[in-house]
Amino acid sequence: MMTRFLLPLLTLAAAGCSFSPKKQAPAMKLPAHFKESKEWKVAVPADHLPRGSWWSIFHDRDLDAIMQSLEVSNQSLQSAVAKAQQTSALLTAAKFAFLPTASTSADYTVNMSGALGGGGSANSINAARAGSGVKKIQSISGQASWEIDIWGRLRHSAKATKADSEAARADVETMRLTLQAQAAQSYFTLRAADAQKNLLERQVASYAKSLELTQNRKAQGVASEADVALAATQLATARAALIDVGVNRATMEHAIAVLTGRTPADFGLKPATLSTHIPGLPSNAPSTLLQRRPDIAAAERRVAAANERIGAAIAAFFPTISFSASSGWRALTNLLAQGNNYWSFGPDATFNLLDSGQRIAAKAQADATWRQTVADYRQAVLTAMQETEDALSTLRILAAESQAQDEAVRAARESERIAVNQYQAGTLSYINVTTAQASALNAEVSAINIRSRRLLATVALVKALGGGW
Repeated sequence: MMTRFLLPLLTLAAAGCSFSPKKQAPAMKLPAHFKESKEWKVAVPADHLPRGSWWSIFHDRDLDAIMQSLEVSNQSLQSAVAKAQQTSALLTAAKFAFLPTASTSADYTVNMSGALGGGGSANSINAARAGSGVKKIQSISGQASWEIDIWGRLRHSAKATKADSEAARADVETMRLTLQAQAAQSYFTLRAADAQKNLLERQVASYAKSLELTQNRKAQGVASEADVALAATQLATARAALIDVGVNRATMEHAIAVLTGRTPADFGLKPATLSTHIPGLPSNAPSTLLQRRPDIAAAERRVAAANERIGAAIAAFFPTISFSASSGWRALTNLLAQGNNYWSFGPDATFNLLDSGQRIAAKAQADATWRQTVADYRQAVLTAMQETEDALSTLRILAAESQAQDEAVRAARESERIAVNQYQAGTLSYINVTTAQASALNAEVSAINIRSRRLLATVALVKALGGGW
C-alpha cells in the first residue's frame, strides 16, 4: 500500500513543477550602432570576458603601481567582496535545503509527585500517597524529515539565490571598475596640476626677468613707473597662481592615497610630466558595451532572481509534502531493553487553509519586484548608452580642439616674442607685452587642460565599455 502511494509521489517530485514565467532579458529597442561611432554595435551580456589591465594603454608606471595597490588594499572593494561572499554562503544553504534533515535528542527527567495537602477525605489522601514518589524517566530519540519539492518552491528559491549570488559578484566587478576609473582620473588630474605648475614656474622666471628689464629701462629713462608697476603686478599674479595649483594637486594626492588603502600622510607622488600619449580607438572596435559592463549583467541577473521568486510565491499556494521518520527508546529503567523502543514513518501533507491574504500579498510583492528590476535593467542599459556616447563625442570633439589649440599656442608664443623684441627696441609700450604674455600663458594652460580632459574622457570610455576594448 505504501509503495503504491510513494512511487507516483516520488516520480512527480523528480519531474518537478515550474511556476516561474519564462526567463528572458527585458526587450529593449536599441540602435544598431552608436551615434558617435558608426563602427560600434550593441551585443548580448557577457561580463565573464576578461578585462585585463586596461590602464596599461597609458604606458605609465606610476599608474600601474596605483592600480596594483588599489586591488589589494582598497577597503570599499574588500567590503564588496565580503558582501558577495555572504550571498555565496546563502546559495550553499539554498542547495542544502533539498536534502533531508535529521536530529537526535536525549533526555533524563526526574519527576516527583507528592500527596495532596490541605483538607480532604482520608481515602483521597491515601490514594495520592500511593501514587507519589520520585520517578526517573530516560529517553533517546532520532528524527528525520525530507520535504518533497513537488511544486518547485525550493527549486525556485535556490535559482533566485543563485542569480543573487551572480549579481553580487558582478557588483564586485562594478565596484572594482569604478574605483579603478576614479584612481586613473585622479592621477591624470594630479599630473595636469604638475604640468600647470611647471608652466607657471617658467612663467614666473620669465616675468621676473621682464621686471628686471623694465626696472633697468626705467633707470635709463626709457620706461615709466607705470611699466614697472605693471611688470610687478604680472609677476605677483603668476606667483599666486603657482601657489594655487598646489591645492588641486594635494587634493588629488589625498584621494589616491585613500583609494589605495593608505592615509594621506603615508602616500606621496613625485612631480612628473602629463602624458602626451592619448590612446586611440581601434579601427574595428568590437561590440563590448553590453558584453563587458558588469552593472548591466548584475541588473539582468536581478531580473532573473525576481522571476524565480514569482514561481516560489505561486508554489506557496500548494500543499507542502514531506516524509518524516522517528525512532527511539523511552523507559523508567533499562532504557535499551526490548519493549521500550518505538518508531514511526510516513508522509505528511500540510496545507494552509487560512492566512488572511498573506500568500496573495507575497505574490503581488514578487510581481512588483520583478517590474522594478526590469525597469532598473532598462535604465542601466540606457545609462550605459549615454555614457558611451558622451565619452565618444567628447574624445572626437577634444581631438579637433587640441589641434586648434596647438595652433593657438604657437601663434601666441610668436606674438609674445615679437612684442618683447619691439618693446626692447622702444617701438612698443609694455602694456602690449603683458597682453601678449598673458595670451600665451592662457593658451598653454588651455592646451594642458584639453590634454587632461582627453585622458579623463578616455578613462570614462573604458569604464563605459566595461573595462577596455
